Amino acid sequence: MRILKWAALIVGILLVAAVALGTWMMGGPRNLIGFFRYGTQRTEGKLKVGDRAPDVSLVALDGKGSVSLAGGTAGKPLVLVFGSYT
Repeated sequence: MRILKWAALIVGILLVAAVALGTWMMGGPRNLIGFFRYGTQRTEGKLKVGDRAPDVSLVALDGKGSVSLAGGTAGKPLVLVFGSYT
């Protein structure tokens, strides 16, 4: 019985180590969660430095219409900042 407990402990440790290694190789826990959530839907982008960004359409603040990023810039550069300022 004592050997069975040790064997289960070793198998558990090896399993945790394998999951940790896989998570590290995928770029961290966020990528692992994204892989399981969107694994078959995600594709790598093909944009290179200097390419024009693809046009996207976002829901307007009033929720009734949509706003196109290309239409709102009038040929001027646009910078989108995603982050926290706290």
